[in-house]
Amino acid sequence: MPPETTSLPGTAPAPRDAGIEKHGVDTIPDHDRTGRPLDVVGILLGSNMCLGVVIFGWLPASFGLGFWPAVSSMVAGTLLGTVLVAPLALVSFRTGTNLSTSSGGTFGVRGRLIGSTIGLLLSLGYAALTVWTGGAAIVGPLHRMFGVPDGAASYSAAYAGLAVLAVLIAIFGYRLLTAMSKWVAAGTLALMLLGIIGYSGKFSTAPVIDGYAMGDFWTTWALSTVAAGLSGPMAFITLLGDYSRYVSPRRYSSGKVFAASAVGMVLGLLVPQLFGTFTAFASGAAEDYVGPLVAAAPVWFLIPLLLNGVFGTIGNAGALIYSMGLDLDAIVPPLSRVKATVLTSVVSTTLVFLGYFAWDAQDAVTAFVLLLTAIGTPWAVITLIGFGRCRGVYDPDALQVYNRRSRGGIYWFTAGWNMRAVVAWAIGSTVGLLAVDTALFRGPLIEWTYGIDLSFVLAAATTAVAYLLLTIGSPQPVPEAVETEAPARAMSA
Repeated sequence: MPPETTSLPGTAPAPRDAGIEKHGVDTIPDHDRTGRPLDVVGILLGSNMCLGVVIFGWLPASFGLGFWPAVSSMVAGTLLGTVLVAPLALVSFRTGTNLSTSSGGTFGVRGRLIGSTIGLLLSLGYAALTVWTGGAAIVGPLHRMFGVPDGAASYSAAYAGLAVLAVLIAIFGYRLLTAMSKWVAAGTLALMLLGIIGYSGKFSTAPVIDGYAMGDFWTTWALSTVAAGLSGPMAFITLLGDYSRYVSPRRYSSGKVFAASAVGMVLGLLVPQLFGTFTAFASGAAEDYVGPLVAAAPVWFLIPLLLNGVFGTIGNAGALIYSMGLDLDAIVPPLSRVKATVLTSVVSTTLVFLGYFAWDAQDAVTAFVLLLTAIGTPWAVITLIGFGRCRGVYDPDALQVYNRRSRGGIYWFTAGWNMRAVVAWAIGSTVGLLAVDTALFRGPLIEWTYGIDLSFVLAAATTAVAYLLLTIGSPQPVPEAVETEAPARAMSA
């Protein structure tokens, strides 16, 4: 594969047209792959500048950590997760389709439904969280400024309005999300700078609550590393491919796509999360984040906070609902992307109302991210091992067998399932779940890890060992027509 060049003869990028995106999880032809690595950075940065991501910076404070331990746990978790997750962008960069469909090259064309389901659940939960926090960021300022009732009716109206706007953005798809993310990123960065000024007079590095959530410092720090730090990159294990699939390998190198994904994730996660940590300590947020945030805000900061509650939320929720639509489209091929997007938005909005009326938010969010990290990590590990084994060379047509409701192809394995990959994923997921520690569920392996949640590490290591052992003598399928070219292309990337 050649390094990045100017447009090659006959391969100029297609115009960046507006309108509703036509592609679902089909293979995008090269003339439609008009994205750039910078677009990947932009959408990862802009789509995360919302309270749904900011609130993860509050979690370490709610666990009883001081400011600097909270910061170090998030930085450590984010960097560790990025090392694992960022290479996944290269899979869709090679295949031209989303990551769950691409994983069929390793799991089988039906086995890739595991990835579709994980991706759907991840996006579903995070979209609900985003709209939930966004609604609070709208109702709170309106209540303080204009006396709007701070009750169920106001929250219900805010949630419904945000959900409708987010689904409209998701329906239009990739190009609108890419364009919007740049403006949201610029506006929200300015808002955060104003926020640092506005809250600085009340800031303290002392813990906002007495005692550690897990009883001692290091166990609580480890929980924060996973729940507040590592969970951020893990949320992207199926989302990254939604954007890298629009970048053409004929015009850009793998190195640039990987760098763009890593930089976009680190900045897109740490900037809002660290702002969340700063404001959590400045506002004394213990049991709740958004309420104390609004209460402690200077009056002049309420309008910027309200604007972020609207635009930051619909940008992030729009990207997540867009990804949900792709995953549901991959699971149920007869559904169009647009219909799948509308359906998943309804389910996500239902979860928002349950989160407001029925659940303990902190416990639900923490348990959700830890449990999904435990089952998502093994899938990501196996997909990456498969990518390395085939040296990034896939048969795009064979990956679409399930979507065409047909049979056969080099990724058919056993009735569409690579049972070696499925068994390795099941083993890794089981170990991960048994080692997880949340307020709602405590795995028995916690007693063997000295009370520290090592579910991510154990799930990843167990999966890698199990998959490598199970696939001894069973090479990754490589398309015959390009098998001899693969090493040269992979090395030049």
